[in-house]
Order: sequence, then structure tokens, then C-alpha cells
Amino acid sequence: MAQQALIVGGTTGIGKSTAELLLQDGLDLIIVGRPNKNLTEAVAELSKLGSVEGVGLDLSDFREVLQFSKSLPTQYPHLKYLVNAAGYFSPKLFLEHTEEEYDRYHHFNKAFFFITQAVAEVMKTNGGGSIVNIGSMWAKQAIKATPSSAYSMAKAGLHSLTQHLAMELAEYHIRVNAVSPAVVVTPIYGAFIEKDKIEETLRGFNDFHPIGRVGRPRDIAESIHFLLKDKSAWVTGAIWDIDGGVMAGRN
Repeated sequence: MAQQALIVGGTTGIGKSTAELLLQDGLDLIIVGRPNKNLTEAVAELSKLGSVEGVGLDLSDFREVLQFSKSLPTQYPHLKYLVNAAGYFSPKLFLEHTEEEYDRYHHFNKAFFFITQAVAEVMKTNGGGSIVNIGSMWAKQAIKATPSSAYSMAKAGLHSLTQHLAMELAEYHIRVNAVSPAVVVTPIYGAFIEKDKIEETLRGFNDFHPIGRVGRPRDIAESIHFLLKDKSAWVTGAIWDIDGGVMAGRN
């Protein structure tokens, strides 16, 4: 039986790009996403590269999340890799934030927590595994042009969870790392930018990055792939800045 990889949020952007790389390794892939056309289209496209199963799941519905988590040991007993990639981003002034908007960010972390817990139990049984969380530069540095207090709070929590799990799961040969991207051209910006204007709008952030351009999903996916695989076997608890140099300094 081939090893299995689970990507929560694998239908678009960084998650989908990571899926493409993992399929090249011959893994059986499970991608989780909202039950909509993005999931259907992603499964159809990725299936051309290998074995892919799509799971429709609303991460804000904890009953669904818990049911999915409980099914993991029997449904996917050969899990070796996990990527927590789902997300939402829409800048909002702190003084204008609502409880509903706050909860929208933190539902993701609750889902990640319990899905990861279930996956870790499978990995423990199988003798080990590797987990990568997608954090954010905004968790480390506030940017006034994109006020993101609730989003950043959630991502900072995910960074912290990464380090705690790295410590707790090391004895089971499970590595846990995270990447911390800056501006990457993905559909996540569709929450506040028209879909056909995302590319043009984000181009304005090129000079924000010392390297001179915004990121692409593949830029982040390559690092995630490296952290998942044995070439990074001595790396755990790391939160890598994959950000075009933003945390080093800005133009």
C-alpha cells in the first residue's frame, strides 16, 4: 500500500501546488476542501498526476471536523504526511472587527488542532511522519496597509502549536514544521479583491519584498515539500520565512 498524504486546503493556491509535488513522489493523496467546484476541479486536474481523493468538509462546522477526524484511522491508515493549508484573509481594522469575523479565522485553528491530533495518532502507529503548517509573515510583523489583527493572532497561534507539537511528538518520530510566507499570488485574496484583478493588485507589492517580486504558490510549495521529506530529517519545530526577504528587511 502506498503512503498517504493529507492536505487540508488542497484545492487551490499553495495547497494545490504542494499536492502536485507530492503526487510526483507516487503518494496517495487526500485533499480536503469545501464541497464546491474548486474541489471537483482540483481532483479532476490532480488525478492526471496520480491517485487523488477529494473530501468535502466545512472546517467551520466542528461536528463535521470531528466526524472526519474520527474516521481517519480506518479510512486512511497509511498517513505519512500532513499539510494544514486552508485559510482566509480579509484585512479589517481592529476597531471594526466583529465576533463573526474573528471566529472565521479561529475556526481554522480548531479544525487543524483536532485533525492533526487524529493524524498524529495514525503516524504514531506507523512509526512516524511529517507535518507542515502554513503560517504567515503577518503573525510576526504588523503591516499598517493590511490591518490583520484576528488573522495574525490565529497564525501566531499556529506557529506556537507547531513548536509545541514538535516537542511532544518527536519521541514518536513525527516532525512538525511551518512556513511563514509574505505576499503570494493565490485565490485567498479573492475575499476582498475581484478575482480577475488579484494579479494586477498584488503586483503593487513587488517592491515590498527585497527580492523584488511577490511570491508564487510553487515558491512556497517547494519549501513545504522539502520540509515534509527526509532531506530535512533533522529539522523540526522550525518556522521558515519563505517571504522574498521581508523579515530580513524591506526596501
